[in-house]
Amino acid sequence: MSALKAFLQPSVEGVTKEVIISQRFKGEDGKPVPFVIKAISQKENEKLARMSRKTAKVDGVPVEKTDSILYTRRLILACVQEPDFSDQEMCKYYGTEDPLEVPSQMLSVGEYNRLSNAILELNDMKSMGEKIEEAKNS
Repeated sequence: MSALKAFLQPSVEGVTKEVIISQRFKGEDGKPVPFVIKAISQKENEKLARMSRKTAKVDGVPVEKTDSILYTRRLILACVQEPDFSDQEMCKYYGTEDPLEVPSQMLSVGEYNRLSNAILELNDMKSMGEKIEEAKNS
C-alpha cells in the first residue's frame, strides 16, 4: 500500500493565530490586544531569504550570506497581519518611512523576541534541538 495519501495534505499557508505579545497594548476595554500572525509558504520564505542576501568578502573572496537581522525583519513584516506595520500612520508615529523598522521601534527586546518566537513556532521553524530542549523542560 502506498503512503502517497499521507503526503497529500493542504498547505498550512495562511493559517492565523492570535498572540499576546505584551500587556502594554490594550484596547478600549482595557484588555491586551493580540497580534494576529499567519503562516507563510516555503516559497515565500525562500523569497524573503533571497531578498535578505548580502555579499561579504571572506579572505578577499566575495561570499553571499543571509543578513539574519534583515531576514527576521522581513519575516515579521510578512507574517504579522495585525497590527499593519505598513500603515502610514503607524510608520509616522514610530518615526520611520520603512515598515521593516516599525517592529524594532515599537517593541521592547522581550516583546520582539516573543513575536519572533511565535512566528517561528506557527511556521514550524524551530530547530530540532530547540524542540528537544522544550520537551525536556516541559
